[in-house]
Amino acid sequence: MEKPGKIAPAKGKLGVLLPGMGAVSTTFMAGVELVRKGKSQPVGSLTQLGTIRLGKRTDARSPLIKKFAPLADLTLRTMHTKQPVKPEC
Repeated sequence: MEKPGKIAPAKGKLGVLLPGMGAVSTTFMAGVELVRKGKSQPVGSLTQLGTIRLGKRTDARSPLIKKFAPLADLTLRTMHTKQPVKPEC
């Protein structure tokens, strides 16, 4: 079995496209802003708070996913929305 290659670190901004400006989109944006300002933790975000087990359970190797895989930081993000537009009749 081949050894996997090294994962390159994330570069640049993380873009998030949200369809519409409903309750889910605005709640997501508010949550990201609170985390960025240090007023909340990213509760429910597996990649930010979750761990990954490496090896056997007895090895006690469970780093945070965000430390194991180089993910884009929440501070380096940009959000865009797309509102559905009705065609004029």
